Amino acid sequence: MSESTAAVPPKTDEELFAALDEMGIAHRTRTHPPVFTVSESQSLRDEIPGGHTKNLFLKDKKDNFFLVTVEEDAQIDLKTIHPLIGARSRVSFGKPDRLMEFLGVIPGAVTSFGVMNDTQGRVQMVLDEALLEHEIINAHPLRNDATTSVARDDLLRFLEATGHKPLIVALSGRNEGAS
Repeated sequence: MSESTAAVPPKTDEELFAALDEMGIAHRTRTHPPVFTVSESQSLRDEIPGGHTKNLFLKDKKDNFFLVTVEEDAQIDLKTIHPLIGARSRVSFGKPDRLMEFLGVIPGAVTSFGVMNDTQGRVQMVLDEALLEHEIINAHPLRNDATTSVARDDLLRFLEATGHKPLIVALSGRNEGAS
């Protein structure tokens, strides 16, 4: 690794909160035991209102990377998502070392807030339009033992301010009425 591309330590949750404050974005964070999966985090739903996220860090065969953020119970078909998100081939999960390098988080703490660590613009941010039906969006604040709530429009403003104007696509077919 050359000096010009030397690794920069990832931003902390305190740096995230400072950036949100600087942008005038109201946020509320609740700490809780670490959660690594959507099912582990579902016990918090009564305490934290709003849309809860599931995040997929994906890559295609040409090493294009995508952070796909959907509602926690969305069903996403990795075999068919690639044309919707602009991937050049089918996608697979990105490796943990790339996740840390690009977004500054570990598996289980993946979050749309992680794009603040992607100063090189290597990751395409993708939001499911169904998630944006919620006025409040909840995501990990770069760690998985807390949940930060922000207004939907403020999340969009944050993403754009980091240079990650999101691609907003209908990714999840909601199975309303299905059991």
